[in-house]
Amino acid sequence: MAVKLYKPTSPGRRIHSVTDYSVLHKKHKTPKGLIVSKAKPAGRNNSGKITVRHQGGGAIRKSRIVDFSREDKKGIPAKVMTIEYDPTRTAFISMLSYNDGTKRFILTPQGLKVGDKVMYGESAEILPGNRLALKNIPVGTLIHDIEIAPGQGGRMARSAGAYATLQTTEAGYSLLKLPSGEIRKVRETALASIGQLANADWMNVRIGKAGRSRHMGWRPTVRGKAMNPVDHPHGGGEGHNPIGMKYPKTPWGRHAIGVKTRSKKKYSNTMIIKRRSK
Repeated sequence: MAVKLYKPTSPGRRIHSVTDYSVLHKKHKTPKGLIVSKAKPAGRNNSGKITVRHQGGGAIRKSRIVDFSREDKKGIPAKVMTIEYDPTRTAFISMLSYNDGTKRFILTPQGLKVGDKVMYGESAEILPGNRLALKNIPVGTLIHDIEIAPGQGGRMARSAGAYATLQTTEAGYSLLKLPSGEIRKVRETALASIGQLANADWMNVRIGKAGRSRHMGWRPTVRGKAMNPVDHPHGGGEGHNPIGMKYPKTPWGRHAIGVKTRSKKKYSNTMIIKRRSK
């Protein structure tokens, strides 16, 4: 995958780039049963209060239902019919057609092509797109769409270009090195898919102009030091001034940088062997 550039016909176009979608199948019609509409929370929680600022608006997007488990398709081969775009995620998705006639979406790893065969099961080969239990995967293999708890469905390494590395399997657990650098224990019976996810160049795309951010549902962010003192701890002063304090603060006066937010009593702390680097 690559990033596509355009001729600089305007100031926004000059620094603008997009993902190269030429590898996708655009004329194929997605089955209605695999498309679902979701309400936009716009940063609000279940009480209607904004807990994440600067979200709202944006283009209407319909999500595709992706099969993160494949538990009910064990041992049934499937053929890759298409590689498609999902507006609600960065990774590409592939439509599988199983021998029993059903169609499902999965995340697309690098190297997976239309016409390839994939399968979930103990006898599956170590090839991109196949799904196995961690205990059946060789050490050093790149994997994605990993279950945290067996039978739960994939939870880790699901964004474009993401992968985890299987380091070892012993005493009923597998050690995984995650994209963040964290080393974590997962039960050896948990499932994972083989390969690194496609569209790894997604992170190199430059938005180019403010309007494109608005289409993505991102509203403008105002600097605290550009506000008045009544609105933000950084506010006030004539002209350009530093914030006037030893450490930056949030709009509510708390520390903004270097604060640990993870609970010391988090249930999964015992599963983490090494935390990600700061």
